[in-house]
Amino acid sequence: MIAKEILLTNWHVMRWLRLGMGLYATTVAFQMHDPLSGIIAAIFLFQAITNTGCCGANGCAVPTSTKKNLDKIEEVEFEELKAK
Repeated sequence: MIAKEILLTNWHVMRWLRLGMGLYATTVAFQMHDPLSGIIAAIFLFQAITNTGCCGANGCAVPTSTKKNLDKIEEVEFEELKAK
């Protein structure tokens, strides 16, 4: 169920771009019989399918949930320091 959710949700511009680059590199790899292009294509397609980026699972992405502990007001203590 989680794999289906990862695959079908949160498609943004960078994910579409990775998919397009992966498909393009796949066609180049088959046309030119180039294994390096095939490896690059596999990397881009893996990133597009799993929604990972350069730093692992959403390492470079902005967090989608911005409401965390906004209702809690935390008391801050200050200590005054005097210079000699």
